[in-house]
Amino acid sequence: MQLILSTWMEVQAYLLKADGIMIPTGSIEQHGPMGLIGTDMLCAGDIATAAAKKVNALVAPPLAYAPAEFNMGFAGTISLPRDLYCSVCVEIFRSLERHGFKHLYVLNGHGANLDPLAEAASRLTAARVRVKSWWEFEPVNLLRKDLYGEWEGMHATPSEIAITQVNHRALDSALATEPPEKLTPAFIKAHGGDKHGPAQEHRAAFPDGRVGSHSALARADHGVALKKAAVAAVAADYLDFIGP
Repeated sequence: MQLILSTWMEVQAYLLKADGIMIPTGSIEQHGPMGLIGTDMLCAGDIATAAAKKVNALVAPPLAYAPAEFNMGFAGTISLPRDLYCSVCVEIFRSLERHGFKHLYVLNGHGANLDPLAEAASRLTAARVRVKSWWEFEPVNLLRKDLYGEWEGMHATPSEIAITQVNHRALDSALATEPPEKLTPAFIKAHGGDKHGPAQEHRAAFPDGRVGSHSALARADHGVALKKAAVAAVAADYLDFIGP
């Protein structure tokens, strides 16, 4: 059940029997030569919508605009300041809280969102918030490692591109054929949560937009398996969150 395709009376009726809602969030930013600019939003939105259907939950429209300053050197990226994104999340959460939603399940698709989401969640008084990134569940992570190993990388990953290929455009690019430079464990640790520095420096270091990710390994059949694993994990985690 999608919030934007519901009437207020349907939402009111839903709240008489349930108080949970899924909120997908991603970003609008470049994802290399063959990744769609909406990849983070599309992954979170598609997985949350499918998981919500499995557990008869309401799902909000994806919160797409987010902090992505490090990718502003690439055409098409749209970035919000961190504090503005946090404030928007607070107001969305509080709106839902006022209507009687007490369990807000945020499915994230963008690393830079995690800190401001945690801060926004801390400002609520009546509702609880659980934030999960679709890739952090063990079955999904094991599948990512099995399919791509070290070539999963950090940005424009083959796993996220594979998931978008299930329901959206699948692109080929000669620029993505060759693998990028592999990342060191030290680099991955230092840049977790999309801590990639100024936009022009990032563009200079990763000129095609991939950050250690061999995007061309992505395949739609991989995406089907990855999405299935993520949907099952999210559905189970949501049920655990809202309780009996």
